[in-house]
Amino acid sequence: QVQLVESGGGLVQAGDSLRLSCAASGRTFSAYTMGWFRQAPEREREYVASISWKGTNSYYAYSAKGRFSISRDNAKNTMSLQMTNMTSEDTAVYYCAGDLSTVGPYASLYDYWGQGTQVTVSS
Repeated sequence: QVQLVESGGGLVQAGDSLRLSCAASGRTFSAYTMGWFRQAPEREREYVASISWKGTNSYYAYSAKGRFSISRDNAKNTMSLQMTNMTSEDTAVYYCAGDLSTVGPYASLYDYWGQGTQVTVSS
């Protein structure tokens, strides 16, 4: 089992950058596929990006491709999401998620979730 805690959210202006972090505790973080999801008010939770357990493969939603970068440091049990050129459409609560299986953009397949961190982008 793994416990996940997000940090780094806040209020930024359109065009700014922000880096989110996800700290994991528990056993064998390196065995987990990890992902970032977000949920805006009155919208369903949506996939942002995911990264394989070794960090060699990463995947992005269309909205994130070219602007966001996911990474992980298994030695430090952390995962990050670097967001650049942000827009008001990026305003949401961001969640990190993990699973032992090879998963992709489907939130229902991730077993472990953090509590979320709010990101607000003002235009």
